[in-house]
Amino acid sequence: MNKKFLIVAGLGFVQLMLGQKANAQDSLKLKDVVISATKNDQKQSQTGKVVTIISKEVLERSHGKSLSELLSEQAGIIVAGATSNPGLNKSVFVRGAGSAYSLILIDGIVQNDPSGVGGAFDLRLIPIDQIDHIEILRGGQSTIYGSDAIGGVINIITKKDGPKGNTIYGVASAGSYETYKGTIGVNGSVSDFNYNINYTHVKTDGISEAANPVGNTVDFDKDGYKSDGVNANFGLKLNKNLSINPFARYNFGNYKFDGGAFADANNFSIIKNAALGANAKLAFSKSKVNLNYSYETTSNDAHSAYPSFSKGKVSLVDLFYNQKIGDKLDVLLGLDNRSLNLVAGTNYAHTNIFATYASVFLHDVSVFNLEVGGRYNKHNQYGENYTYTITPSINIIKEVKLFGTVSTAFKIPTLSMLFGQFGANLNLKPEKSQNYEAGLNLNIADEKFTVRIAGFKRDLKDAIIYAYPAGYVNQISQKTKGFEVEPTVKIGKFSLNGYYAYVEGNEFNFVDNKVADYLFRRPKNTFGINAGVQATDNLFISANYRYFGNRTDGNFTTYTVDALPAYKLLNAYVEYALAKKRVKLFFDAKNILNEKYSEIIGYNTLGFNFNTGVSFNIH
Repeated sequence: MNKKFLIVAGLGFVQLMLGQKANAQDSLKLKDVVISATKNDQKQSQTGKVVTIISKEVLERSHGKSLSELLSEQAGIIVAGATSNPGLNKSVFVRGAGSAYSLILIDGIVQNDPSGVGGAFDLRLIPIDQIDHIEILRGGQSTIYGSDAIGGVINIITKKDGPKGNTIYGVASAGSYETYKGTIGVNGSVSDFNYNINYTHVKTDGISEAANPVGNTVDFDKDGYKSDGVNANFGLKLNKNLSINPFARYNFGNYKFDGGAFADANNFSIIKNAALGANAKLAFSKSKVNLNYSYETTSNDAHSAYPSFSKGKVSLVDLFYNQKIGDKLDVLLGLDNRSLNLVAGTNYAHTNIFATYASVFLHDVSVFNLEVGGRYNKHNQYGENYTYTITPSINIIKEVKLFGTVSTAFKIPTLSMLFGQFGANLNLKPEKSQNYEAGLNLNIADEKFTVRIAGFKRDLKDAIIYAYPAGYVNQISQKTKGFEVEPTVKIGKFSLNGYYAYVEGNEFNFVDNKVADYLFRRPKNTFGINAGVQATDNLFISANYRYFGNRTDGNFTTYTVDALPAYKLLNAYVEYALAKKRVKLFFDAKNILNEKYSEIIGYNTLGFNFNTGVSFNIH
């Protein structure tokens, strides 16, 4: 652990013990939470979209987890590799959609990695200690966010300004597999200027990424990693209407990896991600204009028997205008332009997609809410395509809301598919989906008891597959359907929330080389329950239980489709607050039952492991 960090942490602890005062935070009812990812700043009670908010309070009790582990605790989300070796790449599946069909946002700005085959953003690059809260929108969201938003959108909101003056905060922790993490940050506000700057370092020895095959007596080496991340957010209010919020991020990771399933190797990959940009907002009483600009680069330098280097660049401009017409009608008009570049070896590739979009949001008209939107896209390679969304909801009575959505979504071909060295095809069309969802919310006793039930169906056409020896081609169709049930109970100092999710569908796979009636690594049945209690004013205790049902995976050693048995995980968390809650000691225990299981065939998973440490906040 960095000595300077420990000194800062120690001084902070002393200062806190001398009697710093805590700032109380008002808690909002769930129905009053505003969802920024809709771009219309809708209250959760108004929208018919299926939204999950992972609150600031939950994030502050997740220092012992990775972002992948936290997301995998949510209904309808499977993160393959979340509980495997920490350095293993993670794949996010939302509502059964493939790992490239879930869009990641950071502070509402689209994230993309053109250097990857699927273009998905690498979740390992975002330290959980730098996140304030997370918004998850399930279902097709391409009308607002364009390409990739087929299964859903995950909007990661980073920490921003603090109270007047200056605040120092941080986390220091250690755990199993020689894992160490340290975060130090400072935030505050002075007059019309605010800031938040933080740095996180993580190091772990990990375990062997590859599983040791039966009969092999030679131990595989450990595949650890180390990473560093810096995130800086600034805010400047130029006058009562105009503000500008620049940001900068840099993340570095050195990840050891093996030679594949059941294959040990001394490989490593150096991944670098950097982003610069700003949000500018011009706001009046009934209207506002937002301008988002971001320039992001991601490079992957892989050292193995087949070394490779690739670098992707994304330049994004997103301009949108909100207008309130009376108290019931909100109008959104926007345009965005994305320029994507790929450097792989001596090859260079470029694409550009321009879009305009609009939505009308009619809300609180007696018991009725309705959002209707459309998007036009112009791609420099394949031409034009369109998407739409229709989302009505009805508050039958105060306690019951019915909702539904009919929408289309799409994913553009990646640069590797269009221009890469293997199987490139310039005639590829975008992948398109038709999405349906419907459900109801029950709210009893002023949110002490709530239940959300949502069903969905998704038909994907022109899915892009790699068909050897032809290369990348558009396939006919894939279909997915399922439902989710999410109950919650909040009584006094006790809270309980759970979920049951079911999904089934078909998908092309590289073992059968055809569309088959199963989804690799995605069980049909999952459920989970999380119970927490504020035992005393300073002591919080929670337990989390999750069940993952039977599923299939491709065994690329035998080239067979193998069944993976169900497994269960039991986790527990304890937190004790000191110095007027400015210091919190925590202990996070995972896989307490030491379950033996496989997330991915040929790769190891973590047995019982823990992380313990201290977080602090000095003002």
